[in-house]
Amino acid sequence: MLVEFEQIEKAQHGDDAAFNQVVAAYRKRILGTIARLIGRPEDVEDVAQEVFLRLYYSLDQLRTPEVFEPWLYRLTVNASYDYLRKQRRRSESRMSDLSEQQVMLADAAAGGKVSNEEQRRKQVKELVDSLLGAVSEQDRILLTLKEVEGLSLKELEKIYSVNENALKVRLFRARQRVLNAFEATRRVAARPSEKKD
Repeated sequence: MLVEFEQIEKAQHGDDAAFNQVVAAYRKRILGTIARLIGRPEDVEDVAQEVFLRLYYSLDQLRTPEVFEPWLYRLTVNASYDYLRKQRRRSESRMSDLSEQQVMLADAAAGGKVSNEEQRRKQVKELVDSLLGAVSEQDRILLTLKEVEGLSLKELEKIYSVNENALKVRLFRARQRVLNAFEATRRVAARPSEKKD
């Protein structure tokens, strides 16, 4: 716990100074989690603000301060899901608004500014993002919380409200789907290019 239970209890009873201390203590962790879940740095602050708003208006519903962290993670995951759903609806119209020339110019401008090492990192990130994009949002968020955030099965149990065995099955299946996506990507990359006559 990053704060004492007493701070959380004070915040639950309307102490704004205590609430601000809780937010300050968890802000960096929540921002990092959101950044990894949504993959759009420019929108992380907005989603975090939504998380802390939800926290403010629902803190009185928290049963005991001992379950605060998993509960805050659940708020973070839910706000990230909501953001991703909105983005999916918006992205269809946004991409169609760009001309092919605009996309090519943006790609060329970005390519000219990136060094080899940055380019390699970018390619790895793009591969990971595309693999995670090939699975459901539920799989992606579960894997991010487990593999990137480093949450234990016990912590995930509290967030997802399921037992450890069910989580192990979900994690196994999510990992399998990512591996299948990776294998499909490798098969496509390994195909010889078709020759034109």
